[in-house]
Amino acid sequence: MAKLQWGMIGGGEGSQIGPAHRLGAGLDGAFDFAAGALDHRPDVGRDYGQRLGLASDRAYGDWREMLEGEQVREDRIDLVTVATPNATHYEITKAFLEAGFNVLCEKPMTMTVEEGEDIVRTSERTGAICAVNYGYSGYSLVRHMKAMIARGDLGKIRLVKAEFAHGHHADAEDADNPRVRWRYDPAQAGVSAQFADCGIHALHMASFVTGQEVHRLSADTVSCIASRVLEDDAMVNFRMEDGAVGRLWTSSVAIGRQHGLTLQVFGETGGLRWSQEHPNQLYYMPLNGRLQTIERGEANLSPEADRTTRVTIGHAEGMPLAFANIYSDLAEAIRARKENHAMDPAADHYPRAQDGLRSMAAVFAVAESGSKDGTWVDARPPMYR
Repeated sequence: MAKLQWGMIGGGEGSQIGPAHRLGAGLDGAFDFAAGALDHRPDVGRDYGQRLGLASDRAYGDWREMLEGEQVREDRIDLVTVATPNATHYEITKAFLEAGFNVLCEKPMTMTVEEGEDIVRTSERTGAICAVNYGYSGYSLVRHMKAMIARGDLGKIRLVKAEFAHGHHADAEDADNPRVRWRYDPAQAGVSAQFADCGIHALHMASFVTGQEVHRLSADTVSCIASRVLEDDAMVNFRMEDGAVGRLWTSSVAIGRQHGLTLQVFGETGGLRWSQEHPNQLYYMPLNGRLQTIERGEANLSPEADRTTRVTIGHAEGMPLAFANIYSDLAEAIRARKENHAMDPAADHYPRAQDGLRSMAAVFAVAESGSKDGTWVDARPPMYR
C-alpha cells in the first residue's frame, strides 16, 4: 500500500511541538514527510527541511509558497499539519481547505468564534477533512474510557472532574521572559491565557470521553501574578447537554504540579480516573465493588484501546504515541475517502473542526463569565444554539 504524503507548516528547529508531530506522523508508516514550510525565516526553513530529508523543491520558504507549489503537483500532499503561532491558524487552515487539502491544525484552531464557524463551514463545503490536535485524546486508555462509558459500564453520567494544572509560570520574576510573557498578552493570546492554553484540553477530554457537549458554564478567573492582564488560574463549573455536572480547574501557578492533566468521571454505577502523567493505568470502581486497575495493553480491552496500543504491557507509552493515534485515525479516514469505503469505527475518533469551534466558544464564555463574577453563560457557538 502506497504511503500517504504529509506536509508540515511551522514546527521548525527548536520548536516544542514539531518533533512530536514528526514522530507521530511517521510512527506507523502511513505517511511520508514530503513537504514543509518549517520556519518564518525562509532560508532557515528551507535549510532545516532539507536536513530532515525533504527534496529541495518541497522545502518551502513560507506557507503561501507551499500552497502554490503543492496545488500543481500530481503527488501533492494528502494532509498538512499547521503548527504555527496561534494567530495564524485560521488564515492558513482556511487557505488549504479551500484548495482541497486535508488539514490537522494545532489548537486553538482559531482566535475567534466567528473564524471557527467559518472553518467548520469551509470544511463541510469543500469536503476536506479538518482535524484539530487535541492530542491527549489519542491515549489508549482515554479511548478505553470513552468505550466503557459508551457501552454503559458507568450507567448515566452524573459528574465529571477535569484538571490541567502546572506550576511552570509561577515565578513572578519571569514576567518579562518572552516565552512566558506572550501567553498573558491579549494582543498575542486573545481573551484568555491559561484556560485557552491548557483548560480547553481538559474540557475537550470531558466531552470526548462522555460524548456530551458543554451547554453552559460559570467561571472564576484570576491573575495570581498581578502584572498579568490575562488569567493564570481558573475554576470553571459547567453543565453538559445530557445532564452531567462538570468541574474544571486549570492553573499555571500550581507549584509542584508538572503537567497535571487528569480526568475523573462518575456515573450511577461506577467511576473512572486517569492521569496523563501515569497513562498506563486507568482506575475503575464499580458501585459497591472493589477498585480495579486497568493496564494499557492487557487482554480483553475495547477495540478502541487495542487499536491504539503499540508496545507490550508494562512499558510506557507517551505523548508522541498519542499523537500517532490521531495520525493513524486520519490515515484511515483519508484512505476511506480515497477508496470510497467506510472507515473502521474504532478509528473514527480524531478531533474535528467542530471540536475546535466548541473550544473557542468555551474560551470566550469563560472570559465573559470571569469578567462578570461567575455569571452563568451559554458556552455553545451560535451555530449550535
